[in-house]
Amino acid sequence: MTATIGGARTMAGAARHDAGAASDLVLRVTGLTKRYGARTVVDGLDLEVRRGEVFGFLGPNGAGKTTAMAMILGLVAPHAGQIEILGHDALADREAALRRVGAIVETPTYYPYLSGLDNLRVLALARGGAPQGRLDEVLRLVGLKGRERDRFGSYSLGMKQRLGIAGALLHEPELLILDEPSNGLDPAGMVEIRELILRLAHDGRTIVLCSHLLAEVQQVCDRVLILAGGRAIVQSEVATLLSQGAQTVLRVDDPTRAAGILRGVAWIEEVAREGDALLLTMPPDRQFALGQVLSEHGLIVGEMRREERDLESYFLSITGDAPAPL
Repeated sequence: MTATIGGARTMAGAARHDAGAASDLVLRVTGLTKRYGARTVVDGLDLEVRRGEVFGFLGPNGAGKTTAMAMILGLVAPHAGQIEILGHDALADREAALRRVGAIVETPTYYPYLSGLDNLRVLALARGGAPQGRLDEVLRLVGLKGRERDRFGSYSLGMKQRLGIAGALLHEPELLILDEPSNGLDPAGMVEIRELILRLAHDGRTIVLCSHLLAEVQQVCDRVLILAGGRAIVQSEVATLLSQGAQTVLRVDDPTRAAGILRGVAWIEEVAREGDALLLTMPPDRQFALGQVLSEHGLIVGEMRREERDLESYFLSITGDAPAPL
């Protein structure tokens, strides 16, 4: 079961993640480094992805995100560092490490003149085959059952993306890596991919999501890593990041008098004025105490609400870059 807090996906209950359990880690990267000539594009990257979570991998243009993902998938050799996937050393035994990993990179490419089903059959044969029941299962999972006999070339971009995810799911991977799965989609297609990711996560799938669509990331990811200049500058739960810089918006009948009173309250860190509203930096669990202070001074409350920043605002505050396509 999932819940939404401040626009971020969080777990209802503490059962899913145990940060201290090594066996709970699906992906661990330590000190990962890649250089091209004198330029270091990934510099000592550390990250951990836990079983069953949706992990966002973000960064501005040129941050090193694509190179990092390519190293994790064995497409680019690192100069230093370690990659462990499902307990396997991915640098020493790439085949074993990637056996239970599925991935799509941007728009999947299939034979346009074949049906979606036949394209999946071709892909399955490349991995030793798959029973028809498994093909039907992944088509149903991604919402293409009933359209599987249509030519791939006739699919919308969103359907093509979903077929790509179906192909990545064929061999029942424990880790799914999705690079820009919503890139170029219209709003309806973005909703389709978002809902698919949430369904996969609800079923316990571990997902690494690379995307520049921060509003989408905010809605589906449990934790994110933000890369800048080849280095990880933040790795945290989305809900925690959104709570940083959150404010209580307050409207009362006499904001000037209220501001003077509230600046003397020890647990209110800052009081700012914006028009007829007061912006308070204070602990989120002191709302009732705030109401009591105002009541004791005869102030009438017209509005009191908690306002959290969104992921895009946080991203800009620490990178200084617009979240352009990566």
